[in-house]
Amino acid sequence: MPTTAPAFSDATASDSALRRLLFGLPGVDAVGLEARAASLGTRSIKTTAKAYAIDLAISMIDLTTLEGADTPGKVRALAAKAVNPDPTDRTTPRTAAVCVYPDMAATAAAALAGSGVKVASVATAFPAGRAALDVKLADVRDAVAAGADEIDMVIDRGAFLSGRFLKVYEEILAVKAECGAARLKVIFETGELSTYDNIRRASWIGMLAGADFIKTSTGKVATNATPANTLLMLEAVRDFRAQTGTQIGVKPAGGIRTTKDAVKFLVLVNETAGEDWLDPHWFRFGASSLLNDLLMQRQKLSTGRYSGPDYVTVD
Repeated sequence: MPTTAPAFSDATASDSALRRLLFGLPGVDAVGLEARAASLGTRSIKTTAKAYAIDLAISMIDLTTLEGADTPGKVRALAAKAVNPDPTDRTTPRTAAVCVYPDMAATAAAALAGSGVKVASVATAFPAGRAALDVKLADVRDAVAAGADEIDMVIDRGAFLSGRFLKVYEEILAVKAECGAARLKVIFETGELSTYDNIRRASWIGMLAGADFIKTSTGKVATNATPANTLLMLEAVRDFRAQTGTQIGVKPAGGIRTTKDAVKFLVLVNETAGEDWLDPHWFRFGASSLLNDLLMQRQKLSTGRYSGPDYVTVD
């Protein structure tokens, strides 16, 4: 089973030791955090830089469908769009992944075979995470066996909010062990964690337990990714690498719908974590509608005309 970073092995030896570490983290200045996020969001981007940012953002998208009405046909159509987002312009980058429920992972894997686009699958009783651990682990095994390259798990927010931090940590460890070669994204559902201090603590639990990515949200609650909570998580991965040498990715998800939004988040990445994270291997957008706006803005830059939503496919 994976173990925590050697520099922090003692901190995860017991519930009390982990609690000491988490409550010893610096408190978050909420006013300062939100002010910095807002300030970075006002940065202007010139035309050539905007073109680069749009292509980078497209390449970072986990194109997502997580609905009860999902069908194999819908998943295959989404996979085709991920591989070839704009049929009129073959220079358009592919997206990073297609994200689906475990029962659709095999369909996505078949549709994406040989394309380089990853299959991501939510698991662990997404989105609520209200299931026994053996059920959650079976969910992960099924997704990996069906061809998932990446697993997006949800933490037990009830355990976290009641202070059972070691339970959260050990559950992530167990899920990580079931992932095998698949990369693990750990979703905190930041909108349910109530405070920025809790988001910082959850980030450290996820990183210590071996997450390959830490992720803001499921996209299924009222408050999802925001510049402020993403900035806080970027600070966490930056500080974690400085102390352990291990780089962890970040994935904001839910509510990011426009090119303007995406560019703001890329500025946050560059100014907070640094250029090393400006890569689909280390930063993703969890989105279903963002891609269309990026494509329309990309067409406008290349043709000088705004095409409008009728000129891109409906997901």
